[in-house]
Amino acid sequence: MTTTAGGVLRKIGDTAPVWVAGASVMLVILMIVPVPFPVLDFLLTINICVALLIIGVSLYAENALAFSVFPTLLLIITLFRLSLNVTATRLILLHGYAGQVINFFGQIVVGGNYAVGFVIFLILIVIQFVVITNGASRVAEVAARFTLDAMPGKQLAIDADLNAGLITEAEARQRRKDIQRSSDFYGAMDGASKFVRGDAIAALIIVAINTVGGFIIGMTQMHMSIVQALQHFTLLTIGEGIVTQVPALLISTATGIIVTRAAAEGNFGSDLTKQLFAQPNATLIAAIMTFIFGAAGLVRPLMWLASGLLLYLYFRQRAAAPAAIPGQAGGTQHGALAMGAGAGQAKPAESVIPLLSYDPMELEIGFGLIPLVDVSQNGDLLERITLIRRHAARDLGIVVPPIRVRDNLQLRPSGYVVKIYGLEVASAEVMVSRLLAMNPGTATQAIEGISTTEPAFNLPALWISESARTEAEMAGYTVIDPTSVVATHLTEIIKSHAPDLLGRQETSALLDNVKTHYPVVVDELVPALLTVGEIQRVLQNLLRERIPIRNLLLILETLADSARASKDVDFLTERVRAAMARHICAEYAEDGLLSVITVDPRLEALLGEAVRRGEDAYALLDPNTVAKIYTSLTTQMQAAQAAGLHPIVLSSPPVRLALKRLTERAAPQLVVLSYSEIAPGMRVESIGQVSTTDEVAEPVETSTP
Repeated sequence: MTTTAGGVLRKIGDTAPVWVAGASVMLVILMIVPVPFPVLDFLLTINICVALLIIGVSLYAENALAFSVFPTLLLIITLFRLSLNVTATRLILLHGYAGQVINFFGQIVVGGNYAVGFVIFLILIVIQFVVITNGASRVAEVAARFTLDAMPGKQLAIDADLNAGLITEAEARQRRKDIQRSSDFYGAMDGASKFVRGDAIAALIIVAINTVGGFIIGMTQMHMSIVQALQHFTLLTIGEGIVTQVPALLISTATGIIVTRAAAEGNFGSDLTKQLFAQPNATLIAAIMTFIFGAAGLVRPLMWLASGLLLYLYFRQRAAAPAAIPGQAGGTQHGALAMGAGAGQAKPAESVIPLLSYDPMELEIGFGLIPLVDVSQNGDLLERITLIRRHAARDLGIVVPPIRVRDNLQLRPSGYVVKIYGLEVASAEVMVSRLLAMNPGTATQAIEGISTTEPAFNLPALWISESARTEAEMAGYTVIDPTSVVATHLTEIIKSHAPDLLGRQETSALLDNVKTHYPVVVDELVPALLTVGEIQRVLQNLLRERIPIRNLLLILETLADSARASKDVDFLTERVRAAMARHICAEYAEDGLLSVITVDPRLEALLGEAVRRGEDAYALLDPNTVAKIYTSLTTQMQAAQAAGLHPIVLSSPPVRLALKRLTERAAPQLVVLSYSEIAPGMRVESIGQVSTTDEVAEPVETSTP
């Protein structure tokens, strides 16, 4: 039996669009085609039931969007009610009778007195039109305007939370959708509330027409006396007006409830009981004042009874307050859980979805390093991290997500670990009570300290006491405080792992930023020529070799020009690098001179041939040749470093990427440039040559036109 009923309900649900469409069309037909008295009684009953159902749903809706169909439903219900008015008017004027429902409201509800009925009807109209409908219309109008005005700010807030890693892309998409739905809903409610206002005006006009028309028809066609015609048709008209205005009043109330629940957190009943009885002192004041009114002689038994009930509620609130405060404040809830278990209550299922996400970047510290982040102990590491993110945006051109700092008791007290998306990428130890002293090569004498290695650049250093700072600086040492050590390490980690921190969402945010000022460039490129993912990979390739992407406009314009020839990411990256020649040379040149290690032409020819045999710019060379290249490169790099220069290898454009990929595992910090990346007017000096032979090239200085 249950299965059969369930099947019928499912079939009705599947065909609901057809039923709704048919019923909407029948509303118009109802105004034209006469219906029997029982059918009108049935439709009036349906009108009352639907009105009760709507106000019930409005009270239980947690927010306005939970009943988003309400504006359209309001139009349909208003049309339905007007159709009933027209049908009832036809029956009243033709037959002097309009069914049992209207007769009940005319004879029983108003006691057969048309004067009393007319007054009650006018009161209902005033309540609906002047109070509820007018207020609901104003609230809907203001809500629509403020919701529309607040949309840009809300969109920016969502983008900020997304870029900060506080929400996922799916959550951001849902929030944007909710904002759009909210704007559409309140805009529709602003117009739909006019239906209720018009319905109230139409009810007054219909009652006036029915009264006058019925009076005339009763006297001329039904041969009634003046008193009989007035009493008979006025009672029917008032009954018909009340039977339609009661549902109209319920619908108007539901409209007001929906549009005023902008800050709701649950259904109306739950919010009411939580908030109305949230302050025991307010209940106590009400109880005292009620008792005073009773003592003054105002219906003493009832007032004192109400005062007693309020006092009872007050003591119940005070008794429940201690148990509720810890849970509300986010404190310990072990006692509540134990009580629930003792009462046989099942523990609610815990969602594990939040456990699946990682913070983009984390800094875990031992308990001994807490003074570095504790503001009360003059710790400024958090402030330094904010500056690091600003410098990364200015120097690299990327927005580094917030770095979450947390303590980890499993670490050594003086140790810290840096994680990116949950994976450890670096770790080190610092001594909070000491300073780090490094010899930049100018120290004149040795000093006492604890030997260590500087974590950012792996240089030998010493931990010295604060009292030895002056002595170390006078001896030529560079002295750094522990906070600066950690901050410098974080800065280098961000530079090294910048490609990992630049995802599609971050790339999209960068494109949106450019689009605000240069929309033509972005619109031409995305998505007609390249996708966001392809642009992301090009930017990652640049960051991987520590080329800033701050001049994103130049990068996008170059991609727009080059993507028509090929969509290969490596090809596009090399074209962008050539376009950024001035930026690249400015990074490594000193006084307009770029000291480089060149590549033997025979080795370039060998690499070019190997690249043509391979795929994706990887050179396929035998291990013996690779070993010779590494040996020659190591020799030249050591010579450059001994001369105080940053090792830079210069090669022809076709083999630059292959040479970089061949050497990046052995020398990840090695800079490999191509001739196309040398800015015009830049002087180039060769300080060595990489080859597969033992020949050593003499230094040669050239310049580009």
